[in-house]
Amino acid sequence: MENTLSYGGYALVFEDHFDAPELDRSRWNVELHEPGWVNEELQEYVDRAENICLRDSSLLLRPVKTIRNGAASYTSGRISTQYKRDFTYGLFEAQLKVPRGPGFLPAFWLMTTDEDTYGQWPVCGEIDIMEIQGQLPRTSYGTIHYGLPHRQDQGAFTLPSGDFSEEYHTFSLEWGPEAIRWYVDGRLFHRVEQWPSAPFPHDMYIILNLAVGGSWVGYPDETTDFGSAVFAVDYVRVYQKKQ
Repeated sequence: MENTLSYGGYALVFEDHFDAPELDRSRWNVELHEPGWVNEELQEYVDRAENICLRDSSLLLRPVKTIRNGAASYTSGRISTQYKRDFTYGLFEAQLKVPRGPGFLPAFWLMTTDEDTYGQWPVCGEIDIMEIQGQLPRTSYGTIHYGLPHRQDQGAFTLPSGDFSEEYHTFSLEWGPEAIRWYVDGRLFHRVEQWPSAPFPHDMYIILNLAVGGSWVGYPDETTDFGSAVFAVDYVRVYQKKQ
């Protein structure tokens, strides 16, 4: 089994280096969601420059904590390509740097474009390319969700030294009709070939988001530093097999 990523046979079909003055909204949606919308998360996803901006040729998603009358509230950023650039199969890649600290959950993932047609989550399927818990910044998780009742298959990659908040790393997913493979810096760490149905032979779209708290990651505590926290995206690329 090949343990390193190969681009042979692929052609670049989508990319964003985030080097424009503002987010290209012909490619990206800015999603708006209330706190607790999924997974008991604390943040409200908003369309504000303090939460979503481009700087030094990177996309920056920042969590913001506000205290009013002794109560904390949180905002953050979430963008997607739904109905603007949707893909069936391909090699998906992003160069990312994540925040560290309890309660942060940055993610790079794929979701089914039309859940009404293919079934509401989890039936429609979800592919998580990268999720990193802020309190465990050395480990990246790659996961497939599917089925009813909900099932998942998850792999993990842990850096031998340092962590994913210190510098950019490249996270890649190779999604084909017979297998799904996850890579960090070009090294294979997880592969899935079996599930009850075909591996989502329908359009999916890209999501980049930074959650604050939730049922899996846990919640911020007194050590969580919101002042310096940022989920930075240097680029996103998608390749598909040449015809």
